[in-house]
Amino acid sequence: MEWTDTGIVLSLRRHGETSAVVSLLTAERGRHAGLARGAFAKRLRGVLMPGNAVRATWRARTEDHLGSLLIEPMVARAGFIMDDPARLAALNSACALLDGGLMEREAHPALYRATEALFDALSAATDDWAEAYFAWELGFLAELGFGLDLSRCAGDGRTDDLGYVSPKSARAVSLEAGAPYRDRMLPLPRFLIGERGRPPANHPGTDLADAAELTGHFLERHVFTHREGGIPASRGRFVEILLREHTTSGVVR
Repeated sequence: MEWTDTGIVLSLRRHGETSAVVSLLTAERGRHAGLARGAFAKRLRGVLMPGNAVRATWRARTEDHLGSLLIEPMVARAGFIMDDPARLAALNSACALLDGGLMEREAHPALYRATEALFDALSAATDDWAEAYFAWELGFLAELGFGLDLSRCAGDGRTDDLGYVSPKSARAVSLEAGAPYRDRMLPLPRFLIGERGRPPANHPGTDLADAAELTGHFLERHVFTHREGGIPASRGRFVEILLREHTTSGVVR
């Protein structure tokens, strides 16, 4: 058995003195692992870092074996953002969610493209990269069958003045319909529905904090509820760094 595909490094786990089991998100085969010999040698130093793009050739005697990986570097994304703690934390968070949330060897071509687009946004000199990250988490949930319906109010059907999301139904709720249950609702950041500005009388937090709470709730509930330790710790570290920087500077870089 053999195939060659492009992939994104998600994680690596040391195996013996010089080898590692590498987990990739591949373009055509989804999350796929293999044994990379010499993973810690000079040639691959800095290549097998989460987020980096590689070209991988996988070989095994039978399809169900772990198999071996030959890795060629393509794009060293982690190196581009190494000096930006928040962007690097976002990249590591996305990789951990993919590694822990996807079934192995199940193709997700649309998610692969969305992840590449997110990582391009993290590497670009733009101010809306954090918004792109939380939009990616919404897409990740949808890809796994847990999409949120943010198109109209679950109560009265209106498509305007949306300000909340029901934590049970994962559907949007208007400010008027949600007012009596405000303390039990999740705030809906308007940037997630292509709008700007904060809804009046919605929530005292910030858009990014609201987005982190919203997607985090459904990731924990649907994707990582049976995973030991719950949602990956790297996601929590990212949110902590992001909100700390946002609070300190008033602007997320």
